[in-house]
Amino acid sequence: MRDTSHRIRGRRVLVAALRRRPRELVLFGVWSALEAAPVLVFGRAVAGATDAFLAHRMGPALCWLAVLVGAAVVGALGSTRAYGPLAAIVEPLRDALVRHVVRGAVHESVRTGRPGEGSIARLTQQVEIVRDTFAGLLMIVQGFVFTLVGALIGLLTLMPVTLLLVLPPVVVGLGLFAGLVSRSITRQRELILAEERIAESAAILAGGLRDITACGREETTAAETGRLIDAQAATARSMARLAAGRTVALAVGGRLPLLLILGAAPWLVRHGATPGVVLGALTYVLQGLSPALSTIIRGLGGSGLRLAVTLDRVMEAVDVPADVPAPVRRPLRSGDLRLREVTFAYGPAAEPVIENLVLHVPDGDHLAVVGPSGIGKSTLSLLAAGILEPAHGSVTLGGVPAAEADPSVRALIPQEAYVFGGTLRENLCYLRPDASGPALDRAVTAVGAELLAERLGGYDAWLDPATLSAGERQLVALVRAYVSSAPLVILDEATCHLDAVAEERAERAFASRPGSLIVIAHRMSSARRARRILVLDGTRAWLGTHEDLLADCELYRELHGHWESAPAPADR
Repeated sequence: MRDTSHRIRGRRVLVAALRRRPRELVLFGVWSALEAAPVLVFGRAVAGATDAFLAHRMGPALCWLAVLVGAAVVGALGSTRAYGPLAAIVEPLRDALVRHVVRGAVHESVRTGRPGEGSIARLTQQVEIVRDTFAGLLMIVQGFVFTLVGALIGLLTLMPVTLLLVLPPVVVGLGLFAGLVSRSITRQRELILAEERIAESAAILAGGLRDITACGREETTAAETGRLIDAQAATARSMARLAAGRTVALAVGGRLPLLLILGAAPWLVRHGATPGVVLGALTYVLQGLSPALSTIIRGLGGSGLRLAVTLDRVMEAVDVPADVPAPVRRPLRSGDLRLREVTFAYGPAAEPVIENLVLHVPDGDHLAVVGPSGIGKSTLSLLAAGILEPAHGSVTLGGVPAAEADPSVRALIPQEAYVFGGTLRENLCYLRPDASGPALDRAVTAVGAELLAERLGGYDAWLDPATLSAGERQLVALVRAYVSSAPLVILDEATCHLDAVAEERAERAFASRPGSLIVIAHRMSSARRARRILVLDGTRAWLGTHEDLLADCELYRELHGHWESAPAPADR
């Protein structure tokens, strides 16, 4: 049922891509029709030229050959002009698929707390496969339709009775192929899944060969792996049989009409057909119907299956369960943060990173979080921001569950600041698009980014992220958070690429700003500037002032001594 729903959703995406650009679709059809113009006149011109040459009428014969040349020129023009409308149809499809993938990746990351590791592959590989194969199939299908129509019209004008020899085998051949398409898609998907299972099994075996040998599990492991290989081989044989079926369909639709015309040639001549008419009918089959049928059968049997399976995987990967309600975002103006008996672990079987943590950060407070590297400080920042949800306990912001609070009520700046291509104003106003010029001036001055704004050329200057240093990107992100209306700001080592003076200026600016401030500290100076300090040590935590923790917390004394004795870092 799920596979069917994904397939239906994939078809809807493709249909929507066609409906989204009706004008370009019409233009694409017009140019494709011109591209098929040579097929329409090919057989008729060959028949006329042949009969004229046999009658020693050189003038009419040359005229028919000139018609062929003119049709070829028109076909070349249609072929070159068809790519513009095709690109206009296909490119929005890629954009739609990218949105689907990003939506699914965000949903999966929020649901599991882990990044969607397959999203990059879907964005860079699978989406491109869908776009390229969809474009190729549009060319193939349009070409086939207009070639088929042109050849049939040509046969009708040449000698109508020839349609009775050509049309039925073509219909039967297409019917045979259509009957194989659905089974081929299913088998292609099974083959891909079987190959993925073999690859996963091989990776596991490669890492556990010594343990397998030590436990004497060689035969059992070989049998399990053999079953996977046998299943893959059976699916591959089934695919081979379906490929043979496509060959039969091609023979019926593309080769049988040729034999029927040759066999019926004496009868056709007796009923008024000239040698040119017979040769023209053969030309329509050989140069029109047979190549077009071969192209569409091979195209749909190859690229079509690839498109269907890849699109199915993309739809499956970005599947958001229908029973997941849309998040309710509640506005609030308070930065009051409370964690009640919060426990969090990255996975059901993993050790808790944070366990039974109780913490209250009142509105207007300034808290620094310290601890050894990898102890859970960034995890705490994600819990406070509502990005992660605890396995046990609750996290509230302004009395509202943090996950339900409107995103605008908190600003989280990670260590690697995000800056996008655009103007400096667009980057600084990303969290508050209606920010005025004076508000931007105050934020830039408070955080200490005046020289950066001046060097870049002002707020309306174009910003290329690649030209900024890591510290400059952090300054842009700090101003962005400062100018926002968020009552809670979390700096997760967001000043680590600044020198000590610039860091102090930025942190004091946020401390004097209305609302609460949480700083994941990487320097002792950041911790000493805070009103209170939270020390994390695995599942243990201490909370107090700098003086209290020096007296009561051995870990804090060790961290303080380590920081005090460490050489001052060079200004970055």
